[in-house]
Amino acid sequence: MKFETVLKEIASTIVYLAVIFALTFLFITFVAQRTEVSGQSMETTLQDGDSLIVDKVTYRFSDPLRFDIIIFPYQYGKNQYFIKRVIGLPGETVKIDESGNIYINGTKLDEGYGAEVIQDPGRAIDGVTLGPDEYFVLGDNRNHSMDSRDISVGNIHKDKILGKAFIRIYPFSKFGGVD
Repeated sequence: MKFETVLKEIASTIVYLAVIFALTFLFITFVAQRTEVSGQSMETTLQDGDSLIVDKVTYRFSDPLRFDIIIFPYQYGKNQYFIKRVIGLPGETVKIDESGNIYINGTKLDEGYGAEVIQDPGRAIDGVTLGPDEYFVLGDNRNHSMDSRDISVGNIHKDKILGKAFIRIYPFSKFGGVD
């Protein structure tokens, strides 16, 4: 009888671990995951090395809003992700003039996220009109960010957005929501 009891305990433990593994996999795939900020493009809001939790559910039921911080793959299909702030929404035209002012459909955008005056408007100098599922994103550290102004990043399609930066979990001294 002892042998059968041991086998039942082993089987029970294996089933338990399999369920935990499956739930963890489903959670990371569909609900949330941890990501780490790499680089200076979102300073002063986020710092190199900050650990964040990414909400992967919200954008299944709603669209990103202006000023949301999103995560998306750079050059789709590779394992490199960018974290940027949404500036332009679907159907809008985003223009950045030589003085570094951002215009949405001809109206100057009132925002204070940019760390400095934009020196290079990139492809937005002539205005960029977004498609029905496209977003224009910028890093908060505008002069040290590769973002939608660069043709290699371009407009971000909604189906490529991994999720929304939700909460900073490290460093502990800055624990809390991300905006």
